[in-house]
Amino acid sequence: MHVSTVAGGGHEGTDGTAGAARSTQADRSARTRSALLESAARGLSRYGYGNLNLARVASEAGYTRGALYHQFKDKEDLALAVIDWVDETWRQEVGLLSTQQSDPVLALIVMARGHAVFCRRDVARVAMALRLEFAGQDHRVGRHIERISSGFLKRCTRLISAGRRAGTIPPGPPARTMALAFFGAMEGTVIQLAGQAPHDEVLAARAAAGVLGLDGVPRAALQASLGAV
Repeated sequence: MHVSTVAGGGHEGTDGTAGAARSTQADRSARTRSALLESAARGLSRYGYGNLNLARVASEAGYTRGALYHQFKDKEDLALAVIDWVDETWRQEVGLLSTQQSDPVLALIVMARGHAVFCRRDVARVAMALRLEFAGQDHRVGRHIERISSGFLKRCTRLISAGRRAGTIPPGPPARTMALAFFGAMEGTVIQLAGQAPHDEVLAARAAAGVLGLDGVPRAALQASLGAV
């Protein structure tokens, strides 16, 4: 299907008909964009950037390739938009839950568990796939992924530093080094346990707790996250 446009450029009448038509057009455009982003996210997760086929992306979303080019300039533009879309979705579904925890340890464990649950979706591996594909390359898509990853690492570093000040995370390597290890443990566990719910969630929390130097996952972290196991 196509995103139709409102013909003509007349003024809005007193009954608001033209305004309603413009609103409907904007809604259709937004739905088209969302469907294409989700389809492209699945494609990037499965095939990577180099093997992403735009005609397939459009077809699987239920649109033509022309509709895709109406929304996105090219494959790079689409990939950049997908990265932002996935990042915003992660922030809403995982990051927000983590920020609601006042204890840094709880925030980090909740983040690990939430990330495992998030990655069960077939659109969630975009960052992982692109990070590997563009490692060591100077490419706009790779740089964008790195900027987003850098923001995540900064947040984890702040939480680890706060936990150490509070005495809930024991001393050890520099906080940023710990944040990198936390990130690696969390993602590595999720990758290796793909399709093995609920073990992915539980073991991601245990891996994160181990990196932080904790003796097991605090009970409060289990209760504060996605439900006690």
